[in-house]
Amino acid sequence: MAAASDPPEELVALAAEAYVYGYPLVFDLSTTEDFMQVGVGPLAPTPFNHFAHSGRRAAPGTHCASVGDDTLCSVAQLDLSGGPIRLHVPDTDGAYHVLQFVDTWTNNFAYVGSRATGTDGGDWLVVPPGWAGSEPGGVRGVIDAPTSMVSVVGRIACDGPDDVERVRALQKQFTLTHLEPGTHRTGLPAPDTDVPGQLRFFEQLRVWMADFPPAAADCAYQDRFQPLELLEEGPSPYVSADPVLVRALVEGMERGRARVAEAGRPVVADGGRWVMDPHRFDYNLDRFGVGTIDSPEWKMADREASYLVRAVAARTAPWGAHGYEAVSAHTTHDADGHRLNGAHSYVLRFAQPPAGAFWSLTVYDAPDGRLVEGPTGRHTIGDRTPGLVRADDGSLTVHLGKERPADPAAANWLPAPDGDLRLVLRLYAPGRAVLDGSYEIPAVERS
Repeated sequence: MAAASDPPEELVALAAEAYVYGYPLVFDLSTTEDFMQVGVGPLAPTPFNHFAHSGRRAAPGTHCASVGDDTLCSVAQLDLSGGPIRLHVPDTDGAYHVLQFVDTWTNNFAYVGSRATGTDGGDWLVVPPGWAGSEPGGVRGVIDAPTSMVSVVGRIACDGPDDVERVRALQKQFTLTHLEPGTHRTGLPAPDTDVPGQLRFFEQLRVWMADFPPAAADCAYQDRFQPLELLEEGPSPYVSADPVLVRALVEGMERGRARVAEAGRPVVADGGRWVMDPHRFDYNLDRFGVGTIDSPEWKMADREASYLVRAVAARTAPWGAHGYEAVSAHTTHDADGHRLNGAHSYVLRFAQPPAGAFWSLTVYDAPDGRLVEGPTGRHTIGDRTPGLVRADDGSLTVHLGKERPADPAAANWLPAPDGDLRLVLRLYAPGRAVLDGSYEIPAVERS
């Protein structure tokens, strides 16, 4: 017989749903707090409405799994509570760049950059929800933010160590300016500190869900969480919550966390096939601004199913872009289904991948996914790598292994780490053949 304090199964199941649904919001805003207070990765702590720039390429030992080294990143957290922000973007003289706009629910709702708006410079006005002011002169367009806080994630192509100074000079020209005088907050709405630690997630969700409401259809979905007291305003109901509710929330959170972890387990393709999903960020169903594609092809058909996909994306690939902006493929096995390992040598023969901007192939150790030091300092090969040797038909053979091959193959050598390894192919502004699946990346063969 169940104890008197055992929560009803339906309440636990509801709490699990709430965890999956709300995880992206809590993740995003917790990351925003970290960004402002301690920094994130190579980015220093930075207040609202200022850019933080990474001034160097990723290096061996970088403590960020599967980080790329072909772009330098810039991030800004916008607070629009005091009114619109004017964004200046420099002319990049044809070089690839993108500014990706992400709302607090991790929906990508706008893009400014090479693919979306070109490489010419100009100003854009980022406005808060419900803004009804007058657009100032001299702006290229208005970016309507779905939430009063927005993450801007920038990436600028960097063609190697000798190109870093050019990128740094461009980074300094990205500016953010308040359009009109106003009061801007210096921090996030604060959850009640008297709430027990085991309920902190739900307290954060309660407070931030009220301050950053989602699209109307999601607001309607949230009504189901009333029995969890997630819709309560004012003083926190979790300071002295009913023990039955506490147990339901704790058990539901554990169940929801396990559900997200299970759904996010890495996919291992058989026969050395590459794993690629151009549609893993298609959970934005309502908010489409500058540079986005508002079509059924880029929207998940099942709204409730999209919540789990969104949670997995936040957990495993935060702030990833839509597939039409950039996509990556990875493999850990050769054509015979054996694990890729630095004890062996391999070849990858392929034609020019269809990418409108550029492509790159990077090797990482496994399972950590970190760049490792090699004898040449090379971790990546791509269409911008100087001196590559191609066949008469334009195809490329990449040689992967610990030992340097003889010339001319050495020009196409990608040094391998000790132990197991992972290959990642990135394509920026991928072509239609990539997005519709008709382009197939060849398997890696042992040489």
